[in-house]
Amino acid sequence: MKILVIRFSSMGDIIYTTPIVRCLKKQIPGAEVHFITKPAFKYIYDNNPYVDKLLLLKPNLSDTIADIKAEGYDHIVDLHNNLRTATIKLRTGIKSSTYKKQTIRKWLSLTFNLKLVPPVHLVDRYMLAASVLGVVNDNQPIDYYTRGDHQLDKLLPASHQNGYVAFVIGATHFTKRMPNEKIINLCRQINLPIVLLGGNDVKGNGEMIKQALGNNIYNACGVTSLDESVFLVSRATKLIGFDTGLTHIAEAFKVPIVSVWGGTVPELLGVQPYKVNEVLVAGVELPCRPCSKFGLPACPLGHFKCMYDIANNEIADFINA
Repeated sequence: MKILVIRFSSMGDIIYTTPIVRCLKKQIPGAEVHFITKPAFKYIYDNNPYVDKLLLLKPNLSDTIADIKAEGYDHIVDLHNNLRTATIKLRTGIKSSTYKKQTIRKWLSLTFNLKLVPPVHLVDRYMLAASVLGVVNDNQPIDYYTRGDHQLDKLLPASHQNGYVAFVIGATHFTKRMPNEKIINLCRQINLPIVLLGGNDVKGNGEMIKQALGNNIYNACGVTSLDESVFLVSRATKLIGFDTGLTHIAEAFKVPIVSVWGGTVPELLGVQPYKVNEVLVAGVELPCRPCSKFGLPACPLGHFKCMYDIANNEIADFINA
């Protein structure tokens, strides 16, 4: 049986498709499993042993449809469910099953601060779309495979090579990030050396934190590649991170995680840490939270209590235990 799984974006959503791909490949005898995504997210499936072929979305949808028709698929598992995937299914005529987004329930929950979306993880929602093919959830974590042969002594100073806490300080939007001064206060309570991870956009934040705390901090933001950052995550003693892709990738490894949530909430999108043995989900209940599904450039009310009111002691106790 030849199966195409579709998910075009974004990083976190694609990461959570990996258990579905694994189950399709392992549970359907002789299955040939292909995956299609945007070129920007190709790296998520690089070296994944459960994907027989990776297709990339082309600028012209007709070209992508032609590629799909040429493959002769028996079934499409649509884990994106948008106009583009609907067009693909219609124009190819291939039998398909589709992930249900619960768009209206999510909008009502966000707009009126209601809890209409059951706290079911995105993996389990995806799995329903694949279940028509007879697969069941194997209850294993997500998959992620690094590409390089990395070494700690090439990436970290000697002071950080015998145990460290990875702190992912980057996130796309302001309301997902903990303010620098709060990060500094939290890091003061942590006993192990700390490696800060993130992109160039938070390199300056990392330098500010390092200047305040000294040699206990190594700022790898904007220094390590994504693949190197994932390697550092995989070797960390514990990890602290916000609602961002690298934090979700960390779930593929047996690393205890503190998952910190500000203006967004994991239950709304079903992206609470998945199959992690040791996890602390840090967030505070407020009438204004969540203020968005995906994050905002500033706190709409100006107080940013969803981050400032998180108890540092609780996080530090988890990390130091």
